[in-house]
Amino acid sequence: MIIKIRVIPNSKTESVELTGQGSYKLKIREKPIEGNANMAVVKILASYFKVKKANVSIIHGAKAREKTVEIIN
Repeated sequence: MIIKIRVIPNSKTESVELTGQGSYKLKIREKPIEGNANMAVVKILASYFKVKKANVSIIHGAKAREKTVEIIN
C-alpha cells in the first residue's frame, strides 16, 4: 500500500491522524537532523500499521515534510 504523509517534526506529542483517503498527518518528537525524523516516521508507521520496520520505506520526499511511503503487509 502506498500512502502520502505530512510530517510535523519537533512536536510535543507523537500521533498519526487520517486526513483523507490514503493521506495521513504525523506528529513526531524528533528534529529533522541527520535522518532522525525519517527513522521516527518509519518506527511510528510500523507500529500504527502493525508491520515490521523493514516493511516500511520512504519512496519519495526523504528531505521534505510531504512524503510518499510504501507499506508492505
